[in-house]
Amino acid sequence: MKKLSIIILLIVSVTFTGYGQRKIVNLPDLPGYVTLKCDFHLHTVFSDANVWPTVRVGEAWRDGLDAIAITDHLEYSPHKDYIPVDHNAGWKISENTARDYNILLVKGAEITRPMPPGHVNALFLQDASLLAVDSVMDAYAAAINQGAFLHWNHPGWKAQEPDGIPKLYDIHKKLLEKKWIHGIEFFNGTDYYPLVMTFCKQYNLTVLANSDSHGTISEEYKNQKNRPMTLVFAKTRTLDALKEAMFAGRTLAYSDNIIGGKEDIARQFFYQCISIGKPYNENAKNIFFEISNKSDITFYLTDGAAGTPASITLPANSIARVVVSKTNTAPLVYNVKNIITGENEVLKVEIKY
Repeated sequence: MKKLSIIILLIVSVTFTGYGQRKIVNLPDLPGYVTLKCDFHLHTVFSDANVWPTVRVGEAWRDGLDAIAITDHLEYSPHKDYIPVDHNAGWKISENTARDYNILLVKGAEITRPMPPGHVNALFLQDASLLAVDSVMDAYAAAINQGAFLHWNHPGWKAQEPDGIPKLYDIHKKLLEKKWIHGIEFFNGTDYYPLVMTFCKQYNLTVLANSDSHGTISEEYKNQKNRPMTLVFAKTRTLDALKEAMFAGRTLAYSDNIIGGKEDIARQFFYQCISIGKPYNENAKNIFFEISNKSDITFYLTDGAAGTPASITLPANSIARVVVSKTNTAPLVYNVKNIITGENEVLKVEIKY
């Protein structure tokens, strides 16, 4: 009986723990919104990856994500001699597992064409198979008819743009005029494209960061604290709210301790990450105060004015001590080196104590 109890306990433990412990990703909510950590670009064995769809769900749960999209290639199925081509299979196989792990699962697909226009993900689909057509414009139309969110993947991917610089071709301009592109990847895997911020401003596009994983996340990102993720600021933790926030452009791109996004959202996010304490001490020369950083991101504040600290580092999940001369009359204004808001711009903030 004792042996049977131990066996049952082991079975329950394995079933319950599944993918082990879930990481807590410390990133703040914004007022009125919940921050959803998302990866909207993932592949499985149903296109050119080596991973079963349910594994993608387990990885997301383990890594502290809230939502993922499995976006297998529509036009490229190298395993088709062994695995039947079914453009909805990744979602169908993962649906119950996602529910069990409390992961929001977005039905998606990758429209995979030469440049131009390159590769585009369609999210929030009903039937991905309807996009598997010869004409690329017909594929986009089929996605739009399903209310899909379309985002341009790895626009500076060197396999399609050898110089690594994203370019807007005539077909992109046509798609943008028709509002058939809604977002663009700032981060794709370990690559990022600063020029994307110019496109986002010019065409009011949503900024994203995705892994584009074809192997296991643990191996591909073993040298990073976190995998790339799109931070979506949604009204609630539901698929409908997620979709609304994506179309509204309430996102930031996050990877490898770098944030990319629109200035207004980036500013709100930064100030939600930190709290500035009142001065706790002063002497004849200096004033002392502390800045708490409640997030997983270490912020690098640079280019302080003459007479102020030249730079301030705010370590992740830590408190930094700041010493300011009493003779200083200049505001403490800094560039946040690792929050990118434009092609050649970073977020400028003021530290008010």
